[in-house]
Amino acid sequence: MKRAETVDRNTLAQIVAADIEPGSFVNLGIGQPTLVSNYLTEEQDITLHTENGMLGMGPVAEGEDIDEDLINAGKIPVTETPGASYFHHADSFAMMRGGHLDVCVLGAFQVSANGDLANWHTGAPDAIPAVGGAMDLAIGAKDVYVMMNLFTKDGQPKLVKECTYPLTGIGCVSRVYTDHGVFELADGKVTVRDIFGISFEDLAAKMDVELVDGTDA
Repeated sequence: MKRAETVDRNTLAQIVAADIEPGSFVNLGIGQPTLVSNYLTEEQDITLHTENGMLGMGPVAEGEDIDEDLINAGKIPVTETPGASYFHHADSFAMMRGGHLDVCVLGAFQVSANGDLANWHTGAPDAIPAVGGAMDLAIGAKDVYVMMNLFTKDGQPKLVKECTYPLTGIGCVSRVYTDHGVFELADGKVTVRDIFGISFEDLAAKMDVELVDGTDA
């Protein structure tokens, strides 16, 4: 599929939400991934988990719904769904490490063709490295989806042959959602599922990884 324009963050979040299987238990990472909660439907019956100790998180809270004591791992006020529960931080990490999450959606600085994830440190002298719970999510969730811009501000691709930043997890990412397309990662191959606002040929020319055209167009 090719869309007329690149997608914004909210449209991309809507695409991610539609891809999550009904009945899944899901963790949404800090940044772009938090937007996914706004587009999950009641019919999907998705249960959202936050690493700070909540199961049954709802969409981001706005206006009178904001309760500053009810936040996600990114300190953003959220709502709760019927039956929501709260627990100790250690219990939350036990859920993550124990393989109880079907999907986690994370941001990234880089993802390699074989699914390696780098999302906690760029090596910049003014950066504050903080891996947090990302490493537990990366190895604990059954599927790891990444949401990120495909290119850096200076035009360098973030989907690469090999990560040059410190790794969060090895071979853990199965799908990458970006402003220029959706990519499936399997067996060292990068398959373009959807393209946004660019032709496959032009996209391939900008990348340093070999792409497989899996679009409908």
